[in-house]
Amino acid sequence: MKKLAALIILTATLATPAWAAMKTVTLSVPGVTCAACPITVKQALSKVDGVHKAKVSFEKLEAVVTFEEARTHAEALTRATANAGYPSTVKP
Repeated sequence: MKKLAALIILTATLATPAWAAMKTVTLSVPGVTCAACPITVKQALSKVDGVHKAKVSFEKLEAVVTFEEARTHAEALTRATANAGYPSTVKP
C-alpha cells in the first residue's frame, strides 16, 4: 500500500506543469494597426504548444507571452505571428 501511495504521489508530482520552467518574452509587433489586430495575434500565439498566456497591446504594438521553455521557444512565437500576417521580433 505504501508503494502505491508513493507511486501516486510521484506521478502527480511529475505530471504537474508547475515544475516546468516558465519564461516571458516581449515581442514587438509593428503590424498591429487596428483594435482588432491583437485578437488575431493572440489567437496565433495561443495555438503554439507551451504558451500559457499572451497579452497583445494595440497601444504599445507589442505582445507579452509567457511559455514553457521545455515546450517552445521565442522563434516559434515570432513564426506564429508572421504566419498570421503580423511579423514580430523579440524585444531586448
